[in-house]
Amino acid sequence: MAPRQKTNEARRILHSTAIAPTEPLILDAFTSDPAGRILHLVLSKREQGAHVIGLYCGYAPLELIRAIKGIPAFLCASSGKTIAAAEAVLPANLCPLIKSSFGYIRTKSCPFYELSEVVIGETTCDGKKKMFELIAPLKPTHVMDLPYQPVEEGTLARWTDRVRRLKAFLEETFAAEIAAERIEAEIRETNLKCRLMDRVFDYAALDPSALHWSELLDIIAVEPLMGGEEFHRFVSPLLQRLETRAAGGIGFARPGSPRVLVSGCPIGGEAKKVLRIVEEAGGVVVALEGCSGMKGYSIRIDEGTGDPLAAVAAATLKIPCACMTPNRRRFDALDEMIRRFRPHAVIDVILQACHTYNIESWQIERHVQERHGLPFLKIETDYSQSDVEPLRTRIEALLESC
Repeated sequence: MAPRQKTNEARRILHSTAIAPTEPLILDAFTSDPAGRILHLVLSKREQGAHVIGLYCGYAPLELIRAIKGIPAFLCASSGKTIAAAEAVLPANLCPLIKSSFGYIRTKSCPFYELSEVVIGETTCDGKKKMFELIAPLKPTHVMDLPYQPVEEGTLARWTDRVRRLKAFLEETFAAEIAAERIEAEIRETNLKCRLMDRVFDYAALDPSALHWSELLDIIAVEPLMGGEEFHRFVSPLLQRLETRAAGGIGFARPGSPRVLVSGCPIGGEAKKVLRIVEEAGGVVVALEGCSGMKGYSIRIDEGTGDPLAAVAAATLKIPCACMTPNRRRFDALDEMIRRFRPHAVIDVILQACHTYNIESWQIERHVQERHGLPFLKIETDYSQSDVEPLRTRIEALLESC
């Protein structure tokens, strides 16, 4: 056996002999069906009179949606099975996330889009912006024009105006007023949930990590669908189980296994193959920096300002997406995550044709290597399984260097 094969085999054995949890973290009727849990929550809220509002991105302020008694439903966007239908209209060399999103709509196979009464979009990239033009005739679609220079004078005022326009759209669509008191209440709810999520993240930071990446994504998926107290009731027993794991030294890898921070594009759906390969190679994913991960929960909304809508606008503008320029906040967030989760390596996952994240990846690589001295791997991928074995070879080589 070659030295590299021996090293990889040793890591697999080390990983497989870790003291793993014996029961799932989330124990409910949907323990084996996380997607069913999300659909059940949306349907339950709808039956209680909530408006279902379709979303694609975190720049759409959830506080306004909840203030008008809405339920935010993030729309399907991470499977290769709908891409062929999308490519009948869209160019083949477009980002797979956009093609998947549009394909789901064309094939009527996303239950959340079918349930939604309106869709809120945002101009994070040119592809999404033009896709919204194609779906706008299908149901009411409000597109928020996102300013890209977050620290430039006047940017906050422009974005606050966009948030006010969203408020007016929701009020007109649903014939209801969004009172400032309701927005203020939702700000408190958001901050409560962020504090609870921060406690959950503590268990990913342990060595061994007591929180699996799939459990983390399951919690992140349901959080927007719950109010603060509801989420508190949901997450409290999970925190107790995590504490029991930590006290017993139970985790998903033995101390010393390579710890990996995954950054970049959304990592849901079939893009999760990268996380599985890391695990199969003997590593442990301890942090998710990407769009669908942890970094948004570090943002707090100012309370009691007298202008809660402006406070919401200011907070959402701090989301460090790669569409922003300059994007200093992303590097600051990455520094904090590296300090907290102590990874041995960083993997930057880029969806093909996502130009903003792809170009920014060069800066991320330099930052990670020069400031933190960590091995770095950039991966460009899509939602197919055709690159699994090449990815495995590259990820195994990365973990050998840790």
